[in-house]
Amino acid sequence: MVFSSLTFLCIFLPVILILDRVLPGVRTRNVLLLIASLIFYAYGEPVCVLLMIGSCILNYIWALLIGKCMDKGRGALAKLIVAVSVIQNLGVLGLYKYADFVTGTINGWFGMSIKPTGLVMPIGISFFTFQAMSYVIDVYRRDCKAQKNPFTVMLYVSFFPQLVAGPIVKYHDIELELISRKETPEETAKGIRRFICGLAKKVFIANYVAVIADTLFGAQQSQIGALSAWTGAIAYMLQIYFDFSAYSDMAVGLGLMFGFHFKENFNYPYISTSIREFWRRWHISLSTWFKEYLYIPLGGNRKGKVRTVVNKFIVFLATGIWHGANWTFIFWGLYHGVFQMIEEFVRSKAGKGEKDPGAKPNVFARIFGHIYAVLVVMVGFVFFRADTLSQGFFWVKQMFAGPFMSTPEIASANSTLLLPLMTPLAICVLIAGVVFSAPLKEKLQKYSVLDKISWVVTPLLLILCIMNLAGGTYNPFIYFRF
Repeated sequence: MVFSSLTFLCIFLPVILILDRVLPGVRTRNVLLLIASLIFYAYGEPVCVLLMIGSCILNYIWALLIGKCMDKGRGALAKLIVAVSVIQNLGVLGLYKYADFVTGTINGWFGMSIKPTGLVMPIGISFFTFQAMSYVIDVYRRDCKAQKNPFTVMLYVSFFPQLVAGPIVKYHDIELELISRKETPEETAKGIRRFICGLAKKVFIANYVAVIADTLFGAQQSQIGALSAWTGAIAYMLQIYFDFSAYSDMAVGLGLMFGFHFKENFNYPYISTSIREFWRRWHISLSTWFKEYLYIPLGGNRKGKVRTVVNKFIVFLATGIWHGANWTFIFWGLYHGVFQMIEEFVRSKAGKGEKDPGAKPNVFARIFGHIYAVLVVMVGFVFFRADTLSQGFFWVKQMFAGPFMSTPEIASANSTLLLPLMTPLAICVLIAGVVFSAPLKEKLQKYSVLDKISWVVTPLLLILCIMNLAGGTYNPFIYFRF
C-alpha cells in the first residue's frame, strides 16, 4: 500500500485515525498502530511481513543482550554482540537485495552458470534494516536504553508512515513519544495540511514529470537527441525530488497526526552551491545515518586530509550500494564520492574552512557554484535512472555532444518523440517543478494571510488529488526497490 492510493486515503487512514482518537491510553493506541503497520506492509508484501517481524525480534534480542552486558561492565562482549547483529542485518539485506546481482555479475565475468536465488526483495528493506541497526548500535553507545517491551520495538521499526520510504528515524528521537504522547487538534491539523501538501507534490508534479522521464528513458537510442536528453534529465531530476520529498512530507504529516515528530528529510537541495551542501540537504536522514554509523567510526576527519577523503569515498560507495543492486547505483555513489574528494582538495588548497556566517556572499561565486552543483547532480541522476551504464554514458554524450552530432534523421526522430510530450500542461508542470524547488514557502511565511488561505486551499488540493487518482492517472512508486 502506498500513500498516494485511494485505498490508503479513503479507507485505511480515516479508519486508523478515528480509532486512534477513540481508544484510551498510549499502550492501546500503540497496539492499534502496530497492527495497522503490519496490515499496511502485508497489503503489498503478505509473505515478507514475516521477514520484517523476524528482523524486529532479532534486533530486540540483540539490544537486550547488549544492554545487560553494558550494565555488568562487559563492554568487550557487548561489542562482539554488536558486530554479530550488524553482520546478521547486513547479511539478510545482502541476501535479498544483492545476491542475484552478485551471482549475475560473476556469471557474466567468468562465464559461470550459478543459479539465482529468485528471492523477492521486500519493499523498504533498506529502510527498516538501517533503522533496526541504529537502535541496536545506540543501545551499545548508551544513547538510549534497551526497550524491554518487544511490541514497542516492533512498532518503532514497522511504523507505517516511515516504513517503506523513510525518513530513517532513530529510536532515541521518538523514544519518549512511544511511551507517552499527546495528539492535539493543532498538531493534527498541521499534520493533515503537511500530508496534503506532500500528496499534491506527488500527484501533480512527480507523477506528471514521471511520464516525460519514463517515456524518454525508455525510448530507442536512435530517437534521443540533445534536446530530448536534456528534457529527460531535467524531468527525472524533478521527479525523484518531488516523489521522494513528497513521501517524506506525507510521513512527517502522518507522524504529527499520531503524536510523533520526525525530523525533516529534505531542505531544498537544488539551491545548493556545492555537492557537499547538496548532501546536507538531500535525504538528510540517510546522510546523517552514514555519518554517525560509518563515517565517524572510520575516523571521520580526525586523522588527516588523506584519511578524510578516503572515508568520504567509502561512505559514498556505501551510499550507492545501499540504493540498489545495479552498477548504475554504484557508479552514482562513486561519482558523488569523486566530487566530494575534489571539493575537499580545493578547500584544502584554498586554505579556507567554513564561510563566516556574517560575511557578505559573493554573488558571482554563488551563481557559478549553483550551476556547477545542479549540473553535477543532474548528470549523476542520469546514471541513477539509466538501466545500464552504457545507457547513462550515451545519455550524457547526447546532452553535451549531441548538438554537434545531430543529423536530419536524429532531429526528426527527436521531434517525433518529444513534441507529443511537451503539452501546455507538461510545460507548466516542469516550470512549477523548478519554481517549487526553491524555498518560496519560507520567503512567503511572513505574510500571515497565507496561513488563512491554506485552510481553504488544502481541502481543495485533497479533493483534486483524489479525483486525479480516481481517474487512474500514472502513479509510479520510485522507492519500491529500496
